[in-house]
Amino acid sequence: MAFITATDLSLGYDSQVIVSGLNFTVNRGDYLCIVGENGSGKTTLMKTLLHLKEPVGGQIVTGDGLKKNEIGYLPQQTLVQRDFPASVKEIVLSGCQGRCGMRPFYNREEKSLARENMERMGILALADRCYRDLSGGQQQRVLLARALCATRKILLLDEPVAGLDPVVTAQMYDLIKDLNRDGITIIMISHDIEAAMKYASHILHIGDRVFFGTIDEYRKSETGHFFIEGQKDGVESNG
Repeated sequence: MAFITATDLSLGYDSQVIVSGLNFTVNRGDYLCIVGENGSGKTTLMKTLLHLKEPVGGQIVTGDGLKKNEIGYLPQQTLVQRDFPASVKEIVLSGCQGRCGMRPFYNREEKSLARENMERMGILALADRCYRDLSGGQQQRVLLARALCATRKILLLDEPVAGLDPVVTAQMYDLIKDLNRDGITIIMISHDIEAAMKYASHILHIGDRVFFGTIDEYRKSETGHFFIEGQKDGVESNG
């Protein structure tokens, strides 16, 4: 059974539908990119997958042993969050809160997991640094390490390279791809269709046009052709 199965899913606010007719599955090891126009409901979908919002219609079913508290999440940051006055170590450790239950402290295993994930993200030397003093790329690595403390199965990433320069963006994409190769399932919202086509295994396109399938199927589809060409035209006109 798939990690996540969405059937006839409708999303919106206060019963007002933003997007409907979503049908897709996410299996262990997949790398799914969610693309579409601004305001099409991508972040709303992610919040629904995290059980932070209820769908307007349809259903989402989890399976293959995936529990609700085994989903790691890297949200888009606000300006206030970027200025958070805590150490890197404290922020990464906070990703273990779901493991603590009613226990008001972190145990040796959780501290070891935090250290392991800081090392994995190349930020162990920053453990005692204040989070707000870090660069944007370093902060994203911290948040990724935090998300990894919550799961060994699946990560939900909402525009993880937003605001980063091209070099740091490429490094972040490589980190995420390495995690996927290590067996972690990835669901990522992206405005970067070129990166989505390069790294993902599947595409979910939402908006006026809805599509779910593999990269090759998306490239050959009318929806994919329309969106990819539109993105290219936008880049050329901005250049």
